[in-house]
Amino acid sequence: MSENMMTRRAFLGASAGVAAAAACAGGVSAVSGAQAFAADDAAGEGVTRQVHTLCNACSSKCGFTAYVVDGKLTKVIGDADHPYAQGVLCARGYGYTQIAYSEDRLTDPLKKNAQGKFEAISWDQAYAEIAEKVKAIIDENGPEALAMVQDPRPSGKYYTKRFMNALGSANVYTHGAACNLSKEAGFTQVIGTGNYESDVENSRMTMFIGRSYADAIRPSSVAALQKAHENGARIVLVDPRCNNSVAFADEWVPINPGTDMAFVLGMANVLITRGLYDADYVAENAVGFDEWASYVRTTCTPEWAAEITGIPANTITRLACEFAEAAPAASIEPSWRGAFGCAYANSGETARVVCLFNTLLGCWNQPGGALLTSSVSAGDLDKEKFPSVPKPEGKLLGQDVYPLALSGMGSNVYAAQAAKGGQIKGMFFYNSNMAAGYSNTAYLAEALGALELMVVVDVQMSETAQLADYVLPECSYLERMELPEFIGGKVPCVALRDQVIERVHPNTKSCDEIFSELAAACGVGDYFNFTVEELAEAQLATVGVSLDDLRRAGTISFPEKAFAYGSTPKWKTPTGKIQFTSEACEKAGLSAYPVWVEPEVMPDAAAGTLRLIGGKQAHMSHTQTANIQDLMQITKDYELDRVWLSTEVAEKLGIADGDEVLVSNECAEGKARVKVTERLNPTALFMPSHYGCSSPDEHTAYGVGLRQMDFVPFHIEPGYGATMSQEALVTVKKVGA
Repeated sequence: MSENMMTRRAFLGASAGVAAAAACAGGVSAVSGAQAFAADDAAGEGVTRQVHTLCNACSSKCGFTAYVVDGKLTKVIGDADHPYAQGVLCARGYGYTQIAYSEDRLTDPLKKNAQGKFEAISWDQAYAEIAEKVKAIIDENGPEALAMVQDPRPSGKYYTKRFMNALGSANVYTHGAACNLSKEAGFTQVIGTGNYESDVENSRMTMFIGRSYADAIRPSSVAALQKAHENGARIVLVDPRCNNSVAFADEWVPINPGTDMAFVLGMANVLITRGLYDADYVAENAVGFDEWASYVRTTCTPEWAAEITGIPANTITRLACEFAEAAPAASIEPSWRGAFGCAYANSGETARVVCLFNTLLGCWNQPGGALLTSSVSAGDLDKEKFPSVPKPEGKLLGQDVYPLALSGMGSNVYAAQAAKGGQIKGMFFYNSNMAAGYSNTAYLAEALGALELMVVVDVQMSETAQLADYVLPECSYLERMELPEFIGGKVPCVALRDQVIERVHPNTKSCDEIFSELAAACGVGDYFNFTVEELAEAQLATVGVSLDDLRRAGTISFPEKAFAYGSTPKWKTPTGKIQFTSEACEKAGLSAYPVWVEPEVMPDAAAGTLRLIGGKQAHMSHTQTANIQDLMQITKDYELDRVWLSTEVAEKLGIADGDEVLVSNECAEGKARVKVTERLNPTALFMPSHYGCSSPDEHTAYGVGLRQMDFVPFHIEPGYGATMSQEALVTVKKVGA
């Protein structure tokens, strides 16, 4: 153990009366999540300081106020002015504050020695050795042999890209190929932007495909869904699993997983053949409609869709007619990872069809419809103080192979493939547990094992860190200030992750320090001659805000840039219109207009195979929250690591609720207890996607549950470059049967 390490026990022991500082006390549950964390500072001892900052338990980054007594965190309360929090946090937000005090924190730079064991080294040694290897790779193979994978956070997305570009490499990838790449790339082909917002609370009808606000997406989203329900809006859940949003829904449509595209095409057929779509809106705003409409009329009947989706034709027809009646105050919500973010061979094309269906409703920017809201961003900075990094000569690797992948995300799974093939020699990972959560874990371990240099920047010893040559310890999100987070919406705003507490482990560093100092060691430090505070101040000045003001407020809105209902969006497509046809899709080998694409694999009842699907839970997000003690305790108390099996299939297999089962396929096998339920499509097996930790240094998460990605073959969605995380079939049987 490092001499710089202060254990959680010692830290808490040194602060008598604040023992709850590292726990979600205060009775927080996965259901409410509305109570303040460790709220007992009523004794009045010491000085209480309030700090506005942002959560880090998921990518939403909700704003909250941290209460600090004599340097010790005592409670957190969601900021009312933050558009995602609106005064509350979810269970993950409260629980994840424990990470600062976790006994599993990384405390010193680590190097893997000749025996494959990690040993602590100094920062100077780590920087010098990494820089030497970086320069050797560039000298021998060029800068394009280096790559970065990062899960975007306010400072991380700036510093990681600037560092790689300064080295001359364009190879910067986000986690998107394992999250939302297909969705955003598909949307971009139709409407010229990667996302939109459904105006749920003002709608007459909203359909959710594979997404559950009640499973802790954002508190504001849950509030909007509740308002819609109270206002009498029709809420429809299209999902193989009856998720927790059913409390606010009118109908659950238990679709066969992977067939959402056929379902929406079937509804589009009803609107087009019956003349129920907004023909004037389509004619004025779109191109290529007639070609797509001809295909939809002749092929995509409700009866055709019923055969594929398992949803009766009359249900498909009825829902389409209900949409027409509710329009334009109606939309299909944009969804995220689980449905068509990165899940199937047809995910990108499903995203296209969803946008086209909303276009038939004429609902863009209409009250209750699908909104392209306002945004705000930092302007140009002083070039002398913040010099521009020269644009790398090479292109992002994978861009030619997967041309529809957004350049701001790239295909990180292609990068892994390139590492395995020797094209990429060195990779950096920031806030990314790629080895456990992005694709087949065995393939990724082999691919990353082929690298000449692998550097991981993280807070804890993840599975990705276990594979690295060097591990650089970042301080937790509570111990650092980051760059401003600009947030679009009906009223755009800017928020700040500010430092809440002093560093628990003095030898950890912040993202901006690590990449600035690493850049200096690599000979490109001239692009980093500024502090994060100076950069934040400069960015904020371009929008008329000071860093001091933002620190005091936490969130500052721009009402002068507020979204206006009824405005015509500026379609940022090549044609300047909504595109029913896409030249880029055609060049990528797909149909110019979206036609039905089969999933890569389909379950076979005769063969006993089920489609493996995954998803979040209200108290967990990905792998990073699984190592939090109180959040894991919720899992253990309610046995939430169980796999789900439909009652119909369980009866055929002689499996009862609570039995131990063996889940297996050609990639992996593992045992788990089972939840037998009527709330699951009988062609599927549901596995929570954040368990199965295999890093023994994450003591809370280690060995709990199964890991979805162990069972997912390594494959990449044509054209789009996503991981196809639910193109996996498994069998299940009772242990001992």
